[in-house]
Parts: sequence; structure tokens; C-alpha cells
Amino acid sequence: MKLFFNALAVTLFLLYHVESGFGSDKVAVSVKEGDSVTLHTGVETNQQEDIKWYFGSTRLAQISGDLSFICTDVQCNAGTERFRDGLKLDHQTGSLTIMNTRTTDSGEYKLKIISSDDSEKIFSVSVTDVSAAELYEMKEGESVTLDPGVIKHPNDVRTWCFNDTLIAEITGDQSKICTDEQCTHQYSELRDRLKLDHQTGSLTITNTRTTDSGLYKVQIIISDSSFSITTVKRFSVSVTAVSDSDLPSAALAGIVVAVVLLVAAAAVAAGVFYCRRRSHTAVPPNEDDDGNSPPAPNNIHLK
Repeated sequence: MKLFFNALAVTLFLLYHVESGFGSDKVAVSVKEGDSVTLHTGVETNQQEDIKWYFGSTRLAQISGDLSFICTDVQCNAGTERFRDGLKLDHQTGSLTIMNTRTTDSGEYKLKIISSDDSEKIFSVSVTDVSAAELYEMKEGESVTLDPGVIKHPNDVRTWCFNDTLIAEITGDQSKICTDEQCTHQYSELRDRLKLDHQTGSLTITNTRTTDSGLYKVQIIISDSSFSITTVKRFSVSVTAVSDSDLPSAALAGIVVAVVLLVAAAAVAAGVFYCRRRSHTAVPPNEDDDGNSPPAPNNIHLK
């Protein structure tokens, strides 16, 4: 019996390594719901390969090397509409793109390349729920940093939009970096108030205004030799005007002091003006300092 189990273990070991030896490998891909993901074949169809894609046991797409036969989803399987209008097949490379992914798209996608050297590749795709747009609330004049929270890789491309208008962009090799009017070539309300972090790809809006309220979106394209992911993250920004009740107590105290000083200065100015008017008023000649009239010169008796 022990000999039997040893032989079985050796057989399973050999089967596993024989299967792995024919070019079969596995790639794990994780995306958010609504993202698009491209699964790369790594070959060119002009090499006369016959490429087939499967989801489970269902054939999703197929393309022959001479392009004489091409099908995707419903075309490959009449009556099935699982990925209706959600698949795109690259006719040059045979790579498969799954657009607007859903959690139900999670699973294993198998690639079979039939040629003189047959090979298989499995992509384990995991689609997770996407969270609602992140909400940022602030007072006018404050700054806010919108951070996608996605680790930036050298080849990433990040594009920022405000209400569907391009406001910032950075390419993977940083050959193209622009913000606001540099991207749109026209004046914008955000002029000179945007800062793009070249290391993290995050976007900072300084000295915010109420007109900055709206939806900000960043599209991130992550490329790899085995797959590419296009993901979009949303930020809802709300900027409210500053009222007197929002001012700090210290600021209010400062305003009160300023008002008091202004009133005092006005009073002093009025006093100076009044004194100057008095200094220019002549004393009547017919009165002395006591208010009595001086005696007539003819009435003065000489001793």
C-alpha cells in the first residue's frame, strides 16, 4: 500500500511538471468594477498562430494567423450574450480587452496559442466593487489634494479632468506634463492654482473657489508585458463661501480692535480740526481776558 501511494505521488508530480513544461503559466490581475483590462498574448498574428480565448469552457474569441477567421463572444457562440459588446479583439496581436468590467466577470481566462510550439496561458481576473466618488468638502481659500491612492509606476499615464475638461496630464516617461491652460491652450478658472505631483500623480488645488466645485476624474493606464489596465477614479469637490460666522474668534477680535482704532483716529482727527479752527479765531479788541471792556484812554488819570 505504501508503495502504491509513493507511486501515485510520483505520477501526480510528473503530470504537473509535464503540463507546466508546455509553456503554461498563470497571471493574476485585479481590477475595480468599471475598469477595462487588456490581456496580452505577446505575439503577432502574422506569425500564423491560431489564437483562442476561453472563459471557463466557453470560447470567447478566436483569430487565425491569416485573419481568415475572427470571432468574439456571440459570434463564437450563437445564443450566448455574456460579454455582449464588452469584448475587443486586437487583430494584430490577438490580445483581448474586457471593457467596463463587472464583478461577474471574475474568473479564469485561458489563452491557447496553436502553432508549431503550442502554449497556454491563464489569466486569473478578479473584479471588485468600486466605491462611490470620494467626497471633499472645504471652505473657500483652502487647499485640497486629490490622491488616487494607486502606486505610480514608471510607465503609467495619468489624465485629470474637471467636469470632462482636461486639466492635467502626465505620461509614463514624463515626456508630456501639462496643467490647466497648458493642456487646453485657453484660460481657465483654475489657472496657476494646480500642482501636479510628478512622483505620485496626485493633484493639488490651491486657494479654492466656489467655482472649483464639481466632479474631478483621473484616468490611469497601467501597462505590463502581460496585461494593461485602464482605471478611473472620481472625486466630488464641494467648496462653500466663507461667512462672518466662519471666521475664527481671534480674527473677529482683530476686526473689533481695528474698528475701535479707526473710530479713535477719526475722533482725534476731528479734535485737531476743531483746535485749528479755534487758533485761527481772533479775540475781539473791545474785550480783555476777563471779558470786560478796557477803560477809555481819556479817562486814565496820570499821577
